[in-house]
Amino acid sequence: MNAPHRLAINGAHGRMGQQLCALAAADARFELVATCTSATDFAALPAFEVMVDFSAPAGLARALDHCERHGVALVSGTTGLDPDLQQRLDAVARRIALLHAANFSLGVALLAQLVAHAAAALPHWDLEILEAHHSAKRDAPSGTALALGQAAASARGVDFDAVKAIDRRGERVPGSIGFGVLRAGDIVGEHTMLLATRGERIELSHRATDRAIFARGALHAAAWLAGRGAGRYTIGDVLAV
Repeated sequence: MNAPHRLAINGAHGRMGQQLCALAAADARFELVATCTSATDFAALPAFEVMVDFSAPAGLARALDHCERHGVALVSGTTGLDPDLQQRLDAVARRIALLHAANFSLGVALLAQLVAHAAAALPHWDLEILEAHHSAKRDAPSGTALALGQAAASARGVDFDAVKAIDRRGERVPGSIGFGVLRAGDIVGEHTMLLATRGERIELSHRATDRAIFARGALHAAAWLAGRGAGRYTIGDVLAV
């Protein structure tokens, strides 16, 4: 059996961070050597092979700096990133193995592939993405919904920013990709892509009922990413293995 990967978790006090810590402690693939919060002195961290980050944009920026400096892999599920931080991810991925995803469910990874296939096969059908999450979620639409929209736009060969319709008023613009958002109760996460034309429609949906699926997926990605060469990887790359 191979030696366990030395793992650090950033955002350890958050809901996802606590779930990650509990699962990693019982996972033979890992030795959990550091749990980080916004108060952690990153310069004092022990050596590790891969970090899993579920923090906030500022926490991700600190994790990027540290992982780039030490040449270690980084898996991140932090959302709500501004364009500068998105560009920073691309730059750092030239020097380390990096996987950033809005959703670490393997089911959602497969949904994204199905969405791309359907959008390309039916390029003139109306396309809407509906999502629902718990009432405390801050970003809307969710990062996962936006990622599904980007997958559809890419498959159709169009610029996502030019066709996305988040704050819609009035009639639907042909060729647009619309988004609907619900926030209520303790909904873990639901995403549906709806393709419609006159007389028929198709719906592709994923519903999460247990938040642990995201932590398990992130740890699966971390075990896969550790030791790989520099590059910007996706959860779809993990799914393909």
